[in-house]
Amino acid sequence: MIAIRAPYLEIAVLVLGMAILIFETFAAKIDKKIFAYAGIVGLAAVLIASFFLSPESSAHQTNGFWNFYTADPLSIFFKRFSLVTTIVVLVMMIDYAPVLRSVAGHASNLGEFFSLPLLTCAGLMYLVSAIDFIFIFVSLELVTISFFVLVSFPRRNPIALEAGVKYLILGALSTAFLVYGITWIFGVTGETNLERIAAAFSSGKIDNQAAMFGAVLVLVGLGFKIAAVPFQIWVPDVYQGAPTPVTAFLSVGSKAAGFVVLLRVLQPFLMLPNMQRLIVLIALLTVVYGNLAALPQNNLKRLLGYSSIAHAGYLLIGVACFDGRAVTFYLAAYLLMTLLSFAILIIVAQQTGEEISHFDGLAKRAPFLAFAMLVAMASLAGLPFTAGFFGKFFIFVSAVAQKQTALVAVGIVTVACGFYYYLKVVRAMYWQPSANNNAIAVSSLSRAVIILLIVATVWLGVYPQPILNALKH
Repeated sequence: MIAIRAPYLEIAVLVLGMAILIFETFAAKIDKKIFAYAGIVGLAAVLIASFFLSPESSAHQTNGFWNFYTADPLSIFFKRFSLVTTIVVLVMMIDYAPVLRSVAGHASNLGEFFSLPLLTCAGLMYLVSAIDFIFIFVSLELVTISFFVLVSFPRRNPIALEAGVKYLILGALSTAFLVYGITWIFGVTGETNLERIAAAFSSGKIDNQAAMFGAVLVLVGLGFKIAAVPFQIWVPDVYQGAPTPVTAFLSVGSKAAGFVVLLRVLQPFLMLPNMQRLIVLIALLTVVYGNLAALPQNNLKRLLGYSSIAHAGYLLIGVACFDGRAVTFYLAAYLLMTLLSFAILIIVAQQTGEEISHFDGLAKRAPFLAFAMLVAMASLAGLPFTAGFFGKFFIFVSAVAQKQTALVAVGIVTVACGFYYYLKVVRAMYWQPSANNNAIAVSSLSRAVIILLIVATVWLGVYPQPILNALKH
């Protein structure tokens, strides 16, 4: 039987991304979509290879490279998560290519547009395996710099350029907070490895106030990445201005990796006094702000941007209760329902637009797309028989078990707010008359991906056991 070591997965993705970049430089007359298909096939091969990892990959090792890198079940799960996300994003990019070509006026740089997500994926895969602050920082920079380029890729579009500048400035600011926090923690403990930092904290021989200050700075740096309040100010404009597939990638991939890092980093810091109270406060603010700000939105991309802040709040409830299984299941559900909604948005927006009013009468123009969006909105709202329902259910069960009454009460009230703004989209599709009766074409590849996302969303809403079994350890 073939046995593959876990670090080879990231190496394969990096080599694939760099190979596509090199080949597209010398292939001026080839249809650039070929590189997207090559990326999809290559990532699918790496995904399959991830099920044939050697046992020693997940064994606990404490020397050399393994001081920085772990291949535990959580990291393996999220490596596959990153690969699936990138594959779906590449399919979205194929649908989005005509929009980018019309904005740019030519297709010469489409190859770069298709290769950068592969480098981002490699960074996300490294990030979920990082157990040392140095490796976390390097992996985070690989992801962030790739996103800087992707967000402002349509460089002739002033809205995209504005989004890119905002993301660049605030991303650099968050990195500064993170590095300064790491410096304080290293000064207190003399370590950058998370396990050794935990051992230093439990020894009781460190300055708790200095360690708490460093932990807060790190939390601020990661708070920007996961769009937690009050560090969410970049989200609406960047989500609206970036190319839609990039927005989907930011919303799902970047958030998932950020929460995995947060779970790893916070484990030793929860020993510090008042740390859990701080996370509870941030969770409450994030849930309330995200849902209230989403209520008046009429642009679907902007609505999904504020919605992602609200979902970050629900995830932070799981983090505050330190329930890794609940957080991971919620992220898996969030992957399905968010990618599904963005996949449909890309197809519809090319013919009409991104406003909710542009979805009026979609059930008559494209019944398949309307039903798919109905499933996505129902799951985002947390209706039963969808993955989103169990995601919220496990988070609230965790909060009840930890006797976090305020989190449960506020969470339930804000879920009701979500019903209003998600069902606005459903009302537009099924009850509003449409001024445009033109049918909307869907490619075979996009249709297949949308069907798979619908099936997975409903399946996990009825039978969540496969994800729970994967998270037993």
